[in-house]
Amino acid sequence: MAFAGTDPSGGAGIPADIETIVSLGCHPAPVVTALSVQNTHNVQALCPIPADQMIAQAHAVLEDMSVAAFKIGLIGSVENAVALHRLLSAHPDIPVVLDPVLAAGGGAELADTALIEAMRTLLLPLTTILTPNSGEARRLAPEGDSLNACAMALLERGCQYVLITGGHEPTENITNNLYGNHRLLETFHWPRLTHDYHGSGCTLAAAIAALLAQGQHLYSGPPNSAIVQAQDYTWRSLEAAYRVGGGQLIPNRLFWATSPRDT
Repeated sequence: MAFAGTDPSGGAGIPADIETIVSLGCHPAPVVTALSVQNTHNVQALCPIPADQMIAQAHAVLEDMSVAAFKIGLIGSVENAVALHRLLSAHPDIPVVLDPVLAAGGGAELADTALIEAMRTLLLPLTTILTPNSGEARRLAPEGDSLNACAMALLERGCQYVLITGGHEPTENITNNLYGNHRLLETFHWPRLTHDYHGSGCTLAAAIAALLAQGQHLYSGPPNSAIVQAQDYTWRSLEAAYRVGGGQLIPNRLFWATSPRDT
């Protein structure tokens, strides 16, 4: 079950979640948290779904289907965060992958101070794995004077694991760091690609959730873990990305089914 906002450009949010989950062999149950006006350049407007309508979508599915994992992206409002807290608390055995969407790739703010605080206090304690980029990690844990310190603070707030992605850092290659059990567990290095991408964070979080739904272990050391396989899938999706607008490229989440000339 993927909680996210709409994206009429088809690059991020619900479209990204559906493509990723289907590509990895699972059935998506998408729950809309917000309507957006956006394209490959930026988000122009955001309209959160009322919390009762958001939660009604989820309850209708949960009463009818077996849900194997929750993936949470854009939340939209404090009221939605409160509703998600109640829902997750009622289903403690379902793993939760939280992609803390705080801003669009084009820079538009998607979470105010009150929503960030609600995420810290209500959702992080119920999160199996948090997948912030480095900027999001610093905003969620401003008390940290380094990314390692931010990760420790996020673990202290209740997350079981934290995977901080390094695409926004000024390094030659991309370094992603996985934390858990009060320490750094693993460092992953990926070649840096040359473009900016629309929906890369959504892709990574949805991939982890899909692999968890299939019974993969979250982290059992490389290469046999959902975290490792999801990073590989995401990198390959970005490597095969294509341009449909004038802004960021769209990840090709069905790269395995297409040839370069198809895009």
